[in-house]
Amino acid sequence: MIKLIRTDYTNPDFINLVKLLDDELRENDGDAHPFYAQYNKIENINNVVVGYFDDTPAACGAIKKYTDDIAEVKRMFVIPGFRGKGISKSVLKELESWADELNYSECILETGRKQTTAITLYQSNGYDLIPNYGQYEGKELSVCMKKIINLNNEINKSQTT
Repeated sequence: MIKLIRTDYTNPDFINLVKLLDDELRENDGDAHPFYAQYNKIENINNVVVGYFDDTPAACGAIKKYTDDIAEVKRMFVIPGFRGKGISKSVLKELESWADELNYSECILETGRKQTTAITLYQSNGYDLIPNYGQYEGKELSVCMKKIINLNNEINKSQTT
């Protein structure tokens, strides 16, 4: 059974899951890891979801403000033994719901080109490829994506600009 909790960066289960994520990314990213690691600090991320499978912390994800209208999805991870059970989709949906409650109109994210399972997850949940943004511009190892999560907020935003 999957259980989700909303918390923040101080949650011990989140901290432990992020350590496992960082170990995996260090291996995947190789020499590029220090560049990406500088943008993945968890301090002051106040919108964190931890997913439990039968009361075992198995997954996490977070959102943080990118602009007034855009939340950035960060620190998505599922422990390898729990992959394929729908936990990542549940965490992602909860993050999108939370972003909507906070009046964001869209979510953006960056993932690694080598992380094909993550790319598939995001695309199957309505995320579209976009040009690399911010610090990821020109980074060939990065794939950036976007999803509109609240069309009313998006329409209101376009009417006021």
